[in-house]
Amino acid sequence: MMTRKRRRWISRAAAVLGISGAAALALDAAFPPPRLDDSNLSRILLAEDGTILRVATTMDGKIRLATRATDVDPRFIRLLVAYEDRRFYSHPGVDPVALLRAAWQGVSNGKVVSGASTLTMQVARLLEPRPRTVRAKAIETMRALQLEARLSKDEILGLYLTLAPYGGNLEGLRAASLAWLGKEPGRLTDAEAALLVVLPQAPSRLRPDRHPQRARAARDTAASRLAIASASSSSRSSMVSS
Repeated sequence: MMTRKRRRWISRAAAVLGISGAAALALDAAFPPPRLDDSNLSRILLAEDGTILRVATTMDGKIRLATRATDVDPRFIRLLVAYEDRRFYSHPGVDPVALLRAAWQGVSNGKVVSGASTLTMQVARLLEPRPRTVRAKAIETMRALQLEARLSKDEILGLYLTLAPYGGNLEGLRAASLAWLGKEPGRLTDAEAALLVVLPQAPSRLRPDRHPQRARAARDTAASRLAIASASSSSRSSMVSS
């Protein structure tokens, strides 16, 4: 039988949770995450056959083309998630497993060894750039939770595919694919997908037109890592099924 003291404790805990939840909702409504609209995108002039004749830069001097997840070769999406955020489809914007791993590695090595930014957190940073500080990271984390509450996973991917930096004034996968590969991103080879996955990691240092050897080496490294991860995953699946 529940004692009076225990009932009082549960009542107070419920009240605290209720107040905290209401405060969180109020803050979320008062400070919604920024949005990307057509004014932030490049205008395109097309020929009658659909060929791109001209792409205008945005007000901030970028070539930024809207890109949806459904416009992209599925193998690129698989590679991107495997390379950047393996638990993308299961976490709420923040990956507790990655956070704990990064913290443990940092303590063990005395320096940052691996990051814990999810694709959603990267989108939050791309929408609202800030200097890389602890405060900025905290805001980025909260923004990621807000984005996940408002958008589907495909919509979040679409924002990343539109905003990710690809060197120079190129932003987004479609702009990068057209500029660096001369093709739309709807059909990519494994090598092309690997290159476009790794480029946003260091867009200036890996620009294919200025640093082709670095870009090729980074592409090959990414492809190798993904091949090993894929083989390991297949091996575990076989062991489980057998």
